Amino acid sequence: MANWTPEGFVGKSFQVIAEMVPPPAGLPAPALWGNEPTVRQRFARGILKLSLSRHKAVFDYPFSPKEVVDFFRQYFGPIQAAFSRLYKEGQSELASRLESLWAEHNTAADGSTRIEAEYLDVRAIRS
Repeated sequence: MANWTPEGFVGKSFQVIAEMVPPPAGLPAPALWGNEPTVRQRFARGILKLSLSRHKAVFDYPFSPKEVVDFFRQYFGPIQAAFSRLYKEGQSELASRLESLWAEHNTAADGSTRIEAEYLDVRAIRS
């Protein structure tokens, strides 16, 4: 499995969204699958071998962080759903917070957006 880490860029995005649009009560955060101790605990039984390693995925877009958020807002289902659950003021705040997060992590200096997002590679062999 490839799972976004909670402390990586996508995990931070999940956190921003969850603060504005809380997930249903009782559901564990998806980013916990990117937390090494949690994964080890979840695979504590029935596994012969478990290997975990951290890697980076690169998001590279030819437009600004604001335009990236607009793009995700238009075409990416989970982001569409989050925005649809908010009134206009909340939508503006969520857009602003996501734009700030994209801008903060952006390593491009030419008007485009380039983000390195950490994920945990999980490989398990059943016993």
